[in-house]
Parts: sequence; C-alpha cells; structure tokens
Amino acid sequence: MSEADGDETDVRRAVVLDYLAHGLSDDGRPQYAKSPAGYAVGIEDFQLYQVAFDEEERLTIGSEVVVEPPAEREVVTGAHRVEYDDLSSGAQSELEYVVADLVEEHEERFVDFYNDAQPITLRLHQLNLLPGIGKKLRNSILDERKRKPFESFEELSDRVSGLHDPDQILVDRILEELRDDDLKYQTFVGRREQEQNQ
Repeated sequence: MSEADGDETDVRRAVVLDYLAHGLSDDGRPQYAKSPAGYAVGIEDFQLYQVAFDEEERLTIGSEVVVEPPAEREVVTGAHRVEYDDLSSGAQSELEYVVADLVEEHEERFVDFYNDAQPITLRLHQLNLLPGIGKKLRNSILDERKRKPFESFEELSDRVSGLHDPDQILVDRILEELRDDDLKYQTFVGRREQEQNQ
C-alpha cells in the first residue's frame, strides 16, 4: 500500500443536509460578514457536522464534500461535529432521506452487517439492536446466514420470513443512534472511530 492509499482512508467525506447561503441564523455577525454554512452527515460513520463553505461555491443538498482533514477540503472552509439537536430543522428533515440513500448506495456494506453481526453479551446480539428484530427473527437470520451469506437486501427479505424491509430497519437504527446520544450500544454512528481505537 502506498502512502497515498494510506492517506485516503483518513479522508472523511460527508453529504450536505442543509445549505444556508447567508450563514447561520444564530451567528451574531452582520449579514455581509457571514459566510455560507450548513450541515452534513459523514458517509462512513454518520457523524454530524456543522460546516462553513467557500463563498465562491454554490452547493445543493445531497452534494458530497470532504470535511476532514483540512488539507483535503475543497469547498469546506471549516467543520466541527455537532449533535442531532444542533441541526437546523431543514437538516433534520433531510437526514432520513440522505441516510436511506447512503444505505442503498452502500448495500454490500450494510448487508454484510446482517452476515457478520455478533453477540454483544450472553443475552444480547447485535441483531437485537435493530428495531423489530426479536429472538425469533434473529434466529431465522442466523440460521439462513449459516447456509449461505446474504448478498442483497432483496435476498435477505426473500430468505428470512418476516423480515420485510431490512434496509429500512437499518435506516431506523442509524437515525435512533443519531437522535439519542445516550444509547448504550452504538452500532453504526461513530463506527470508524471505534475501529481506530481498537
């Protein structure tokens, strides 16, 4: 692996949730001193960011930008992490659609979650953290994946009786992790940092 490949893994990309051409409303500076700002969600780890944008650039909701490291940024002039409650109402309403798009675009990664999920404790499995998955559905998923790993959400739905929207279940869990920062187990949000700390 070359140095360039190693650097690429440290680049954090995000999808714009809200673009405020006239800056943040709670910024006390005069209008002419404000730069465009907005909010974004990380593609890999679903971290939420408040972002300042280059005044020369015009972005739309759904645009992909680099938020970290600063040397790699092209249209972002500043970024810092925020909590769900810090997002604008526009960003909050857009978040579900962007997360759903990311799950769909990265289907293999999220299907692999169903293939690779492990027990957390003797009584709790990662699959049980997903909304609507109890013992019976969890055991059906585990039995089916022993036979053959799942390759798509459609195959997952077809092979596991009672599992109708495996992609939407993941979207719901990701949104739950974003909205409730007191959750004991974070499976998707902040995953990249958890892996780096191990």
